[in-house]
Amino acid sequence: MEINKLDNPAWYSLNETHKDFVVDYEKIKFYDPNYCPFGGALNDEETASGIAKYATLTDSFFVIGNRPDITDKVRVESELICNQMVIDSRIDMDIHEDITKLQTEIHKNDLFKLVNLVQPGYFKNMTADLGNYYGIYKNHQLVAVVGERMKMESYTELSAIVTHPEHTGRGYAKQLIVHASNRIFNESKIPYLHVANTNFNAIRLYEKLGFLTRRKISFWKLHAHVL
Repeated sequence: MEINKLDNPAWYSLNETHKDFVVDYEKIKFYDPNYCPFGGALNDEETASGIAKYATLTDSFFVIGNRPDITDKVRVESELICNQMVIDSRIDMDIHEDITKLQTEIHKNDLFKLVNLVQPGYFKNMTADLGNYYGIYKNHQLVAVVGERMKMESYTELSAIVTHPEHTGRGYAKQLIVHASNRIFNESKIPYLHVANTNFNAIRLYEKLGFLTRRKISFWKLHAHVL
């Protein structure tokens, strides 16, 4: 079934819609680290060589899925357990804010700064080129964003769901999620997202919008190990 591809989102995205961004070690595939420090493999027992090679390109990155096999050149720093959440129909909710598609260099610079203010470490210089990103500006300041990260033929991941700490509680994230999700449905694809399983406020928001938890999935944070 197509939905089973969500068990390995990086691998299938890099085999399908995002194949132009792949760093391919055959047994494991990674995104070019300038775009997204994520990778995935079909067989977790054959990942060590590829992971060691990728560690020469970037010193901090993630493998999605089961705990990967590694060499002594790499160490596991942490395991982030996420709820993988999926929605199967359009969201019927009015949008009151002006939503801007973030396309210009100024937009992308504002996006990079905001996401790394709130969620440092995931959003890279060229992450915005992976998909469409949308934002809300107030008084010429970007205060909330949402975008698309891992993309395959039938599924598009919502990511960078971020609101500036001084502008929370105003429904900005909700409206951006509705806008982005419905545009994904317009492309005959299904939106999904990943959220830390301890982020209960975000999970409640997503559930209110119609997202359901499909499974738990781990993001293993790896570091190049200097011997």
